[in-house]
Amino acid sequence: MSAEPLFVGAVCALVRRDGRILSMLRSRTKDAAPGIWEAVSGRVQLGESPLGAVEREIAEECALQVRIDPRPLSAHQSVRAGIPMLIVYYLADYVSGEVRLSDEHEAFEWLDAERFAERTPIEPLAQAVRELLR
Repeated sequence: MSAEPLFVGAVCALVRRDGRILSMLRSRTKDAAPGIWEAVSGRVQLGESPLGAVEREIAEECALQVRIDPRPLSAHQSVRAGIPMLIVYYLADYVSGEVRLSDEHEAFEWLDAERFAERTPIEPLAQAVRELLR
C-alpha cells in the first residue's frame, strides 16, 4: 500500500484597486520561484484557516488595509519543490494604505489584466486575474 502524497495548502490574494491588481516581484534570493511576478500569496499554516492565512499574508507582504471577500474566487493545483499544492484565490479590495514590501518581494506595480498576464508565468493566476477584471 503506497502512502498518500502530502498536499500543501496555499492562498493567493488578488488585491484590486481601481480596476488593477497588485503585482509583486518575488525576491531573486528566494529559493522557490525567484524573480517572478505574482500576487500576494503564501502557505496556510498548521491550525490556520485559508481566510486567516490570506489575512496574514496581506499584512506580512504588503501591509495594506483591504476588504476580503470570504468566498474563494477559484483554486488550482500546482507543484512546488516536488510537493503538490492546492492554491485558493481570494478577492481583496483595497481600502487604504501604502504598499510596504517584505523581504519576500523586491518591487510592486498595480497592473491591468493584460499587463499582469504578460508578466506572470503562472497561467492559472493570470486567468483568475482576467476573469476578475473583466
